[in-house]
Amino acid sequence: MSPWLRRAGQALGIAWASPNTALGLLAGGIGMAFGAHAHLRPRDMAVVFHGWPWGPGGALTMGNVILHTGDTLDSPCITYAHRAGHGAEPHIVLADHERAHVYQYMVLGPLFLPVYLLCGGVSVRNPFERAADRYAQCGRGWWPWSASGPS
Repeated sequence: MSPWLRRAGQALGIAWASPNTALGLLAGGIGMAFGAHAHLRPRDMAVVFHGWPWGPGGALTMGNVILHTGDTLDSPCITYAHRAGHGAEPHIVLADHERAHVYQYMVLGPLFLPVYLLCGGVSVRNPFERAADRYAQCGRGWWPWSASGPS
């Protein structure tokens, strides 16, 4: 694919995801009042709010925003399948998992949250989470209904 077409597609995806991104920016801004700090991560096509003060730990993606309770997304974490006891899997990098969710938002835009929730929410059964883990493991397959997915 030509670089021009790739950038045009990314720009359209960012625009399509903008309602969710606006919610993420609002949540991140509120978090900043309680100690969170923002960084732009071009590789992830996201603004990341580190030190987000709420939640059980980890990260939550909203459009092109990642709300992260820790200090770096470049940290190892376990997959959903591993956490659920479906077998031992090697650790993945949290940034890669969350980048997959950014891509998913850029495809589904404002439809992402309702579809994600209908698919099971934060759960090993959710194909969005399994696809994000797959992408973090091998660098492809971020789309939930594809064995290898577009990369």
